[in-house]
Formats: sequence, C-alpha cells, structure tokens
Amino acid sequence: MALLASFVCGLIFGAGLLISGMTDPQKVLGFLDLFGAWDATLAFVMAGAVVVAASGFAIARQRTAPAFSARFLWPDRNDIDAPLVGGAILFGVGWGLAGICPGPALVNLAGLSLPIVVFVVAMLAGMIGQNLFGKNLLRRRTLAPRIENPPLPSRADG
Repeated sequence: MALLASFVCGLIFGAGLLISGMTDPQKVLGFLDLFGAWDATLAFVMAGAVVVAASGFAIARQRTAPAFSARFLWPDRNDIDAPLVGGAILFGVGWGLAGICPGPALVNLAGLSLPIVVFVVAMLAGMIGQNLFGKNLLRRRTLAPRIENPPLPSRADG
C-alpha cells in the first residue's frame, strides 16, 4: 500500500509540475532573470507549495501514526553544516544554469530530449558518487579523533 501511495503522490507532483509550467526550463530561467524579462510565476508556485505542505504537516503532526507506515519518519537533525551548504550551492548553481531540477527533469525525461537525458544521467552519477564517496568522507570525518591543542609547557615542566 505504501508503494501505491508513493506512486500516487508522484503522479500528483508530476501533474502539478506540468500544470504550473515548471517543467519548462525557460520558465525557471525567466524567474531567475531579475533584471531582464522577470517571470514571477515560479514564486506563486512556490508559495502555493508552501501552503499545501504546511497544511499537510499540520495535519500529520496531529495524527498518532501515519496511514501507510509503522511510524513517522521526521527529520532528526536541524543543524546547518558544510555538506548541506555545499549541496545547496551546487543545487542552486545547477538549477540556475540548466533551469531544471530533479523533479521536472524526471517529468521531462518522457520526451527523451537529449539535454534532459544528459541532465538525468549526470544527476544519477552525482547521486551514486555521493553514496559511494560522500558517506565515506562523512564517516571518516566523524570518526577521526579530534586533535586538541596540547597544553603549553609551564616552567615546572622543565
């Protein structure tokens, strides 16, 4: 049942992207063109998404258990660290250069456009690379012993 619910949610998300025009990279690039022919429609789509998501989270927080899972899977971290900032910067640069992000790219993949196929392949390579290298790097960084500043020798130490 959880798989079916995920599929239906994905269909609704994809339909929303199509209806709002967010699968068109020119629409996104128009939003980012602040000093040219600025297109504010993406701002309205984002505002609508925030309202819908906030409503959904408010309803979910009042429930004792989710409908299709044994327990809620709320995030357990709220800190801002270097990998989060670095990932956000990379995502933003890619979004600004291509005018597309993962959701719309997967919707556009149905058209088999070469630039979209290349984008999705590069996106998958980045995801695989993060799984292979990013987790190891994070594990090494968190398991590495912290080197404290040694105490300065005093006159009594000789």
